[in-house]
Amino acid sequence: MYRMQPISPEKFRSRMEEKGFSQSELARQAKVDQTLIGKILLGKVPASKHLPSFAAILNTSVEYLTDQTNDPNLGAIPTPTAESISEQLDAVSITEIDLKFGMGGGAYFDGPVEANQIVFSRSWIANFTKAAPDKLFFARGMGDSMSPTIHDGDIVLIDTSQDVPRMSDQIWAITYYSTGMIKRLRASENGYKILSDNQNVPPETASDGELSIIGRVIAIVRRV
Repeated sequence: MYRMQPISPEKFRSRMEEKGFSQSELARQAKVDQTLIGKILLGKVPASKHLPSFAAILNTSVEYLTDQTNDPNLGAIPTPTAESISEQLDAVSITEIDLKFGMGGGAYFDGPVEANQIVFSRSWIANFTKAAPDKLFFARGMGDSMSPTIHDGDIVLIDTSQDVPRMSDQIWAITYYSTGMIKRLRASENGYKILSDNQNVPPETASDGELSIIGRVIAIVRRV
């Protein structure tokens, strides 16, 4: 059983500042009321059963937060990372980019893109590809030109290790005149036909050099 020790408000505040934590963010991650953090910093809470959790989130030790050592890294509880979680669960970490590929008029790539790491089961990914995780990413489709196959807002898994169409009519993430699209491609004499699944959307033809292939869409994820 964990024996509660007196908390050092100074050490607690110092570690929060070093790690860039606000009171609200630390409270959110520790799943406690923010007023508890405020009281600890004011020295009004001499001890707390949540101290081991605070130490883990702040990547330090209980001993440091209770002023038993001046080294915040001595005995520090490591913060779990996507990589460590992946290793423990036999999972892989896949990048999700905050970018929408057009399934209609297209989406312009005109600014920086935010990316997050999401952990998935290795066996689930293996159902779709043998590519290395760093060759895969998730993004969203936008529009209805690929309906009913892909709906507006669906998440698609894109394999960038596949960048040469070897079969006609597979679905690809492409850029066409700097516009991101998700379309089917069919080889033509001088380039590719760009095809939509929505019968109301006419096909387009891209000549050599006008189209760049990002990767093949290998899975579609949607809410039910």
